Amino acid sequence: MTSQCTSGVIEPCRKDNLRPALTLASAVLVAALASISGAASAEWLGDRRQWLGAEISVQLWHDDKSAGESAVEAVFTEIARIDELMRTDIEGSRISLINSGAAIRAVPAGDELYDLIVRSLDISLLTRGAFDITFDSDGRHFDPARQRPNRATGRQELDRISYRLVKTHPSSKSIYFLDPGVHIDLGGIANGYAVERGAGILRELGIRHAIVTAGGDSRLVGDRRGEPWIIDVRDPRKDGEVAIRIPLENEAISTSDDHDRYFEEEGDRYHDIMQPATGEPAEGIRSATVVGPDAVITDALSTSVFVMGIEEGLRLISTLPDYEAILIDADGQFFYSRDLRSPEQKL
Repeated sequence: MTSQCTSGVIEPCRKDNLRPALTLASAVLVAALASISGAASAEWLGDRRQWLGAEISVQLWHDDKSAGESAVEAVFTEIARIDELMRTDIEGSRISLINSGAAIRAVPAGDELYDLIVRSLDISLLTRGAFDITFDSDGRHFDPARQRPNRATGRQELDRISYRLVKTHPSSKSIYFLDPGVHIDLGGIANGYAVERGAGILRELGIRHAIVTAGGDSRLVGDRRGEPWIIDVRDPRKDGEVAIRIPLENEAISTSDDHDRYFEEEGDRYHDIMQPATGEPAEGIRSATVVGPDAVITDALSTSVFVMGIEEGLRLISTLPDYEAILIDADGQFFYSRDLRSPEQKL
């Protein structure tokens, strides 16, 4: 199903979520009333801070302002810890020790980091390498100085980009590399992991209505006090404009697009979502949004589908019963996975 419509409301048609599709007018009204309620009521609490290379936002409802503020702080404390865990630019961090030593000997990763690396490798296998934590092994990551990728990079350097070169030792929770040029970077799931952990902390504290957002990744806890959360997916070609709105409850949603980190030169658009097989920016998609129960998976899948393209990406999503996708191709055309209704469809 395709559509040229923008700023409509898409409705997930899941077996556990069969509610009538909202109209655009009602969705806008819900968002407006929610905004007024949040501004007027002291029980809506939240904050925004910079971590993990993105703006982190926490918003929640609590009857006790002090307890609510403590819950917000608990989320940011956890995200700060994850930021330190995931950063490859901190000398002596566990992931840096892995990168510097795992080609020589197996390096203990610790339970949490080891489990994340194993999950990442599983996703790499699922996506046939479209998601790959070794993406930076050839040193051609996106250059903020706005220089083109070095197309002279040889096959040897590109061959270092392969999740198959990362080996895991379950008994010792350690990591070993098969090539001295391999480096791993968990940036492709860091935000998803952070918001999933943040939402988990809020549930443990008894919070029933909340949203934790990191860049293009959000995790919802419950609904917005009787109404769904309305999540805007931006139009990557029109600053400040919304491509589509999605009403959701108790779900994760991640969007990967070519909007934030890009430059154009001689008619080509260079952005930071790379094809692991070529080291070049992925082409054919402007935006990939994935909805599902786990933000770690939606984060990884949105990147993977962006790299895989429309047909292959939707084929992958069709094999995952709990996940749905909305894609915008290079021409601005919309594509939906099987259980989503486009804004034009009637019940």
